[in-house]
Amino acid sequence: MEFAPYAVGVLMGIGLVVWIAKRARQADQPTPSVPAVKREPAAASEPGQVATKAAEPVEDSQWRQRLSGGLTRTRGAFAGLGQLLQGEFTDELEEEIEDVLLSSDLGMAVTQKVIASLRAAVKDKGLKGDQIHAELRAQLSQILQPSQRQWTPGQGTQVVMMVGVNGAGKTTTLGKLAAKHKAAGRSVTIAAGDTFRAAAVEQLKAWGERAEVPVIAQDTGADSASVIFDALASARAKGVDILLADTAGRLQNKDHLMDELSKVVRVLKKQDPEAPHEVLLVLDAGTGQNALSQAELFTQAVGVTGLVLTKLDGTAKGGVAFAVAEQMGLPIRYVGVGEGIADLQPFDAEAFVAALFEQDNA
Repeated sequence: MEFAPYAVGVLMGIGLVVWIAKRARQADQPTPSVPAVKREPAAASEPGQVATKAAEPVEDSQWRQRLSGGLTRTRGAFAGLGQLLQGEFTDELEEEIEDVLLSSDLGMAVTQKVIASLRAAVKDKGLKGDQIHAELRAQLSQILQPSQRQWTPGQGTQVVMMVGVNGAGKTTTLGKLAAKHKAAGRSVTIAAGDTFRAAAVEQLKAWGERAEVPVIAQDTGADSASVIFDALASARAKGVDILLADTAGRLQNKDHLMDELSKVVRVLKKQDPEAPHEVLLVLDAGTGQNALSQAELFTQAVGVTGLVLTKLDGTAKGGVAFAVAEQMGLPIRYVGVGEGIADLQPFDAEAFVAALFEQDNA
């Protein structure tokens, strides 16, 4: 029995050594909570952001394809220029170019300016063939570039008032703009100020549901100015960023109808002297040179600050963009080439001219 204490001590010593060795092995191994395993979500988000940025040129490319497709009918007049502009700048060639520009509805004033500038450039620089072709494109781009100006919303509730004649696509354009502003992170309210057409109110309500944007409307026949006035009061109280105000379609040659639009502007200024902050005139490109008359008279009545050219996909008169840009000096905010939201995009002068000449480069 005298060996019992000694045996117990030996056993305790062996146990201590085993315990120390086990702890040492555990220290050498990573524990399950080591973060190195599971930083994958954070790392994965970075490639996702890069992929999103990389996708932007694809979206731009897709829009250019839509624009090119939408301008097919207008581009048809330009299709033969690539073959014509291969030799000397003769009187016959000058007439051919003039015919192309006029048939695309650039109008006589713009066409004559382009021809004169082209003739002078050919003489001064000795241009031939493809050089003449490039110079023509440059001349057309130069006309459109000043119109490539986008509107930037300011502080507080910004009122965007939509005007235009019946059938120009005003209400549809407003609905698309509501969706675009919402997608850009802005709060939006729609004022259904076209109180003369029940269909317009229903159309806006459908767009409101689609874009999850509230629509303020009253009964058919209500005073348009009152509807928009009440809508602005509500939007300001709620801190809404953008109020899109629809108005009834107006014939620009009917003074009493244009006076009603002027009334809307006066009523808005009672709440905000700066309102409306943007007045968008929606023009159907298919109306050709008549669009100039509309732009002039609507500007006189309500101070148009920007244009939207719609229905470019249904006309061969897309050249009216040059006439409007040259003679009115108003920004072309958007162009539309289809029914979808993506078919309404900010105006890009370079892309517009490139789309007209695309077949020449094929």
